[in-house]
Amino acid sequence: MHTGKIKKIISDRGFGFINDTDGRELFFHQSSLIDTKLSDLSEDTQVEFDIENSPKGPCAINIHVIKAQ
Repeated sequence: MHTGKIKKIISDRGFGFINDTDGRELFFHQSSLIDTKLSDLSEDTQVEFDIENSPKGPCAINIHVIKAQ
């Protein structure tokens, strides 16, 4: 699992971008969210996720929000 923060959300298009801890910007689609909705996310929300290679480059999948402790 990788960790990062939500950088940008384009809610009307159903996707967004995550900055991971390695400094990469990763695309994600709302269908990759687990136990949350796109409308529940905001910029700087901490998340953990897997990375999958797609024809357009790496993207985040299996995205979980990291709950504040």
